[in-house]
Amino acid sequence: MAEQELELQELNGTVTAVLYSNAENGYTVLKLQDENDCQQTVVGCFPYLAPGEKILVSGTWVTHPTFGPQFKAEFANRIPPSTADDIFRYLSHGVIRGIGPVLATTIVEAFQEKTLDILEASPEKLAQIQGISLKRAKEFSEQFRQQSALRRIVDYVCSFGVRPVIGIRLYKYYGGDVMAMLRSDPYLLATTHIGGTFAEADALALELGFAENSIERIRAAIHFELVHNLSNGHCFIPEPDLISAACKLISVEEEPAARAMDDLAENGRIIRETLKGITACYLPELYEAETTLSRRLKEMNRMPVEPPRDIDGMIRNLEQASAVTYAPAQRKAFELALTNRLLIITGGPGTGKTRCIRAILDLYDRLGFKTILTAPTGRAAKRMTQLSGRESSTVHRLLGAKREEGNDLVRFSKNENDQLNCDAVILDESSMVDLLLLSALLKAVPSDARLILVGDCDQLPPVGPGNVFRAMIESGIFPTVRFTEIFRQSEGSMIVKNAHLINEGETPDFSNNRSDFFRLKRLEDSSAVETVTELCAVRLPNRMHIAPEEIQVLSPTRRGELGTVWLNRQLQQVLNPPSGEKAEQQYGDVVFREGDRIMQIRNNYDLLWTNEDQTLSGIGIYNGDIGYIRKIDRENESMILDFDGKITLYSFANLNELEHAWAVTVHKAQGSEFKAVILALSPTSRMLLTRSVLYTGVTRARDLLILVGDDAVARRMIATRSRDSRFTFFKTRLKMP
Repeated sequence: MAEQELELQELNGTVTAVLYSNAENGYTVLKLQDENDCQQTVVGCFPYLAPGEKILVSGTWVTHPTFGPQFKAEFANRIPPSTADDIFRYLSHGVIRGIGPVLATTIVEAFQEKTLDILEASPEKLAQIQGISLKRAKEFSEQFRQQSALRRIVDYVCSFGVRPVIGIRLYKYYGGDVMAMLRSDPYLLATTHIGGTFAEADALALELGFAENSIERIRAAIHFELVHNLSNGHCFIPEPDLISAACKLISVEEEPAARAMDDLAENGRIIRETLKGITACYLPELYEAETTLSRRLKEMNRMPVEPPRDIDGMIRNLEQASAVTYAPAQRKAFELALTNRLLIITGGPGTGKTRCIRAILDLYDRLGFKTILTAPTGRAAKRMTQLSGRESSTVHRLLGAKREEGNDLVRFSKNENDQLNCDAVILDESSMVDLLLLSALLKAVPSDARLILVGDCDQLPPVGPGNVFRAMIESGIFPTVRFTEIFRQSEGSMIVKNAHLINEGETPDFSNNRSDFFRLKRLEDSSAVETVTELCAVRLPNRMHIAPEEIQVLSPTRRGELGTVWLNRQLQQVLNPPSGEKAEQQYGDVVFREGDRIMQIRNNYDLLWTNEDQTLSGIGIYNGDIGYIRKIDRENESMILDFDGKITLYSFANLNELEHAWAVTVHKAQGSEFKAVILALSPTSRMLLTRSVLYTGVTRARDLLILVGDDAVARRMIATRSRDSRFTFFKTRLKMP
């Protein structure tokens, strides 16, 4: 830590221009006139900074690939403008809405060096100026006071080494009283909605005088460890493991940690329950989801269904109408769909899951059922619509997901009090659905409706907590059909054949480059990167007439030369290079340019969208949605994005929710299908080099799959069967009476 601090350099000067400022997170690009009268480009988090202010910044010099040398500031000490000239420059640049150059001139001429004091404390004096009403003067004053309060909070947290963006979030969530709140509970920093690290909160607490063994510190450590482990898919943590992890985190003894655990349980911040000899510690929302979902599924499974009179006759009529002879496993699925409330259908690629969905839809139509189709991602829902000929939507859109005002908590308008109007729900790509989302869906499904879960249980588990689809299958209590036969239309596909070999732990013949499955062996990462870019920009478009927008590069990881971050930079250079005709916008180290392929990386429940001719509209762009940048409007700090026909106006304030998407991780691609997939493989984290990652990546390709990299990596992945060691009692609860 000390070595890192020694590397920081200082730059002192006056802000002459603000090139870009993000009101959401304070990220700013500015020009600074340093002590040698040189103009320097500085990037960092400076909320509401304006020309005329003097700042002392600490950071490092970096070289941006497009914009050249920049000073990347980590911390800043800001000095408000004090001279009349500097105050004029500050106000005239629109830092306060409604005050431009003309009005700034009038105000500063009237109050000179006292202008900012008047703005903050005496707005009635502003109203003495012709053209400024008392109401308007108070509005100016309120804006300035809010900015001043925000600056004080940011400066306060930065003085303890906390990132400025955390100060912005604290102010937006708690308002001007947050400094007093932090002094009594500095661990507010590490709550989910603020996003600070436990280390930042702990450093602040110790600086403020909290004892190393204080109950506040131990409670925060326990809660942090529990929340942190949700990102690993756990629904709970065993109490001894949780206490041990918290003690290790902050170096305290187990006895006070056990007392803190009791305190958290008594206050309802943690739910404890002992099952199978394990005392499990849950966050309340996870406990409620696990217990409610398991109970609801069992109730649905036990509800009797009055079957149609002539099931065999219905299936024969279906075969005659569609000129298809269904396989025994498919006929079994039809029978179960007609005689049960709940059905699970699983199978690998080419085994007929989609055909089965279409047939069940037809059968339900004949019974007069209203059937809803849904999937966890936008691309999966769109593919479901294309293959079934029926409208499908994401689960979030179906349930009317909304973000609560003032925080990041999500609520669904459809629930047990306002359920869906349907007789049946078919959920595709069910392996992607985590415990919380399936629990929300089941609350909205009427008790007398039917539910069909379709998916491939051998793909990657959900990113979120639990592995509900696999647990339901393994419980053995629900009607389940597993498709294993590869149908005729897929028999010639090496993608399908090799995917099944990989899933069975067998290595395909990588030397057999034919049909739709190819391997290009590259032992050096740099050579593999060159091959990937050449395939996307030249070889596939020119030789196989596959357009770049139909090609998707996948990688198991974000890091390294064959990780998605570096690949996207290289692909942008060859597929959408800089041009005087294309506007662009910098965000951190990333440059977004008109024509770029992009991905939404978190759910945004508030974005409005319309289709091209504005005949359809909706709300919400979701994690994993892929689109491209149509237009960038720097003057209005916005851009127009097109997500598969959903066109939305996107503020620069939301750029932290976007990434380039010529290359995406296998996890992000789950639930999607692409005409051509290039799967880049190189040695990376053991956790990512597993059979399920390779299998999932291969099965994203519809017409062409190209493996680029070292065969040894692919063999290692095939040999490594990932063990799902998530802490959950969901399957246990399903099997309980």
